[in-house]
Amino acid sequence: MKKEKIAFIGAGAMAEAILEGLTKTNRWHPSEITVKNRNNNERLKALQDKYGVTGVNAIDDAIKDAGIIILAVKPKDALYAVKGLAPFINKEQLLISVMAGISTEKITEWIAKKNPVIRAMPNTSASIGHSATALSKGAYASETHVQTSIELFKTIGTVTHVAEEKLHIVTGLSGSGPAYVYYIAEAMQKAAEELNLSHEEAKTLISQTLLGASLMLKHTTESPISLRKKVTSPGGTTEAGIDKLDQYHVQDAFSACIKRAVKRSEELGNIH
Repeated sequence: MKKEKIAFIGAGAMAEAILEGLTKTNRWHPSEITVKNRNNNERLKALQDKYGVTGVNAIDDAIKDAGIIILAVKPKDALYAVKGLAPFINKEQLLISVMAGISTEKITEWIAKKNPVIRAMPNTSASIGHSATALSKGAYASETHVQTSIELFKTIGTVTHVAEEKLHIVTGLSGSGPAYVYYIAEAMQKAAEELNLSHEEAKTLISQTLLGASLMLKHTTESPISLRKKVTSPGGTTEAGIDKLDQYHVQDAFSACIKRAVKRSEELGNIH
């Protein structure tokens, strides 16, 4: 893939996770990455000091030499940010949006130019090179732009190319997914400490358990239900625990959780 300088518009948690992943892989040198946010100079300085990237206040300074512009502002600020960017972009620049809920069609409408737009949904595990990213292309993006975007996000994890209408589902599933896992870990940690394991003992056991289970899911062809049943001996400790989860309808709760997150992504796409 052709090496392009990258400009981030937005400097929040997702932007940081991506730029941390990119700089850790050494695929992009920090000097090739520019970051702009709306008005938080302290945040820009913190990112500059931590990663060596260039923090700027002016849009034209941020994007003038960039081949790729990553739109990473909050959805509520999307209209303001994209319309503010529009006068300064040229038709060769690739726009990659990681804004939840905002369609490529809407971004194209706001910039009023036929720039290629890719919509992507990574997650914050990008910071350690393990994001699960899904992406789709807008009307003026070519397969070359898709491949450029895939190669970029592959440096920070796995990439799945999906139809854009599925990105709301992706947002509620894998975009928000790390928080669901941390929620489980939080509950496990609390229970372990209440039962008199130390914080560090519990953390070590929980993190390795989650990692091992995740790798089993990834590297075997067996379904989650099959893997669960293998651990669940009749009359054993696991069965007793699962029975309690069923009593509290935990699977139903997680299904409702994901569906509500998907709905919220759809709502965010309609706020402008």
